[in-house]
Amino acid sequence: MQMRLDKLLASTGRWSRREVKELVRRGRVLVDGAAPKSAEEKVEGESAHIRVDGEEILYREFTYIMLHKPAGVLCATDDARQETVVDLLPRELQRRGLFPVGRLDKDTEGLLLLTNDGALAHALLAPKKHVDKVYYARTDGTLTKSDCDAFAQGMVLADGLQCLPAELTILRAGETSEALVTLREGKFHQVKRMLAARGNTVTYLKRLQMGTLRLDESLDAGAYRALTEEEVENLRRSCV
Repeated sequence: MQMRLDKLLASTGRWSRREVKELVRRGRVLVDGAAPKSAEEKVEGESAHIRVDGEEILYREFTYIMLHKPAGVLCATDDARQETVVDLLPRELQRRGLFPVGRLDKDTEGLLLLTNDGALAHALLAPKKHVDKVYYARTDGTLTKSDCDAFAQGMVLADGLQCLPAELTILRAGETSEALVTLREGKFHQVKRMLAARGNTVTYLKRLQMGTLRLDESLDAGAYRALTEEEVENLRRSCV
């Protein structure tokens, strides 16, 4: 796919179009070994060999970032008063138009995918796709088999919200209980509301998995990394 050189380099988030024009004017940009005559010159997207000051620039149409969202950060692209998940990324990535795929509550941490691939995001969130989301939950209150059965049957909450059948796996039961919750949808505060309906208050919630994508255990809260090509391809297959 052909695109303008200034648009391509600006899409990396490292330069503005004006800065690209200056780089080209000064001969600091090479395309396939030759200096382009203009920043508006058309290049072959992902197949062109582009260097700026000798550094190879790899262009990719879409960006996929795995973030270990920390508690206390707003799951949004921007906010005038509160820190957002996009604020946790370097300026270069912020300029790429990334947005969170789905939302985590402000006080919930864990796996969050940020991308500028609208088609994949839509597919992952489409209700008909039923892409699983797995959460670790800690609660005040004892979880029992009857709670697991209620989740498996599907629940209608007091406010009328209908929840699809879900999976509740008890890891530890007691005055403080631990469990894994697997949902095939992502309604507002759903894990907390479903557990509250069973008499349990969530004190800690962390998303571990979305579709085939698992939270990288090496990522501390607030840290991020790019997805591998295999991870992206597996995500696409999971929502076909």
